[in-house]
Amino acid sequence: MKFLDLDFEERNQYIKNKYGRRVFFAGNKHGVITLVEHIKKNSKPNPELLVPVEGVWGIQFAYKYQVKIKYMIVCTEEMNSNESIMLLETLMDDDSELRAYLVSKKVFNKVSEKANSAGILALCKFPKRDLEDLNVDKNALVVILDGLEILGNVGTIVRSADGTDVSAVIITNKKTRLIHPKFIKSSQGSCFKVPIVEADFKDVHQWLVKNDFRIILTDTRSSLNYYEESYEGRVAIVMGSERYGISKDWYDTDYAGIKIPMFGDCDSLNVGIATTVILYEATLKKKKMLTRFI
Repeated sequence: MKFLDLDFEERNQYIKNKYGRRVFFAGNKHGVITLVEHIKKNSKPNPELLVPVEGVWGIQFAYKYQVKIKYMIVCTEEMNSNESIMLLETLMDDDSELRAYLVSKKVFNKVSEKANSAGILALCKFPKRDLEDLNVDKNALVVILDGLEILGNVGTIVRSADGTDVSAVIITNKKTRLIHPKFIKSSQGSCFKVPIVEADFKDVHQWLVKNDFRIILTDTRSSLNYYEESYEGRVAIVMGSERYGISKDWYDTDYAGIKIPMFGDCDSLNVGIATTVILYEATLKKKKMLTRFI
C-alpha cells in the first residue's frame, strides 16, 4: 500500500518503524514546538541561528545548498503529495543525526505560517558568513544594503542577487532580523545560496578598499543615470533605506553616484525594485550582454 493511501496513524507508524529512536511524538508544549514559537517571536536568544523553513520547495533549497537541518516537524495528516514523504526520507537517510517530531494537525498549524506547507517544517541553521569567507573574482559585483528596514525588501533583493549572479549581499547598519520565516519566504530560499554577511561600516569599507572595489552609491541627487555607468571591474553598489537613505559614513568615502530617472510624480522606486533594475544593468554589462550608446 502506498504512503498516501494510509491514514495518518498508519503514516506515523510507518515513519516510526523506519527510523525508530530518531522519531518522537510532540505535543503542544513540547520543547521543539515552543522553540519554533520563540524563534518566530524573537522572544529568546537564538545562538544557533535556527530558522523555520516550510514546505517541499524551501526545504529542498536548503538541502541542495547543504544547510544544516537540525529538526523536522512532521504532520502526516497534511502530507498530500509523494514529494513530501520522499523528501523526508531523503533527509533522514542522508543525516543519521536528524530528528523528526510527529505532531497533530492542530499543533502543526500552531507553528506553520503556510497554507501549502505539505506537512513538513525544517529547523535549519542559517548560514553565518564573514567578509573574509567571500570569494570574489576580478569582475565581482556585490550589493550593500545600508539600514534597510523592511524584511520583505531585503528578501526580494537577495532573490534578485541570485538571479543576477551577485557575489554577495552585505548588510550594514542592520535594522532587520534575517532568521525569520518571512525572510526565507520573500527570498524564495535564495538566502541559502547567496552569501550574506552582516558587518559594521568600518569593517566593510576596509574590506572593499583592500579588495579594490569601486563604491557606487544610489542617490536621487546624483547627476549620472544608472545606465550611463560602465560597472567595470570589482563594483560594490550601496542601497539605502527608503526612509533615511544611505548613512553619512558612505558619503565620506571615495565613491561614484548613480540614480534611476523618474518621469512621474514619485521621486523614487521601492528599494527592492530599484536594486533589481540596477543589478540587472550591471550584470548584463559585465557579461557583455548589453551595450548602450548614449
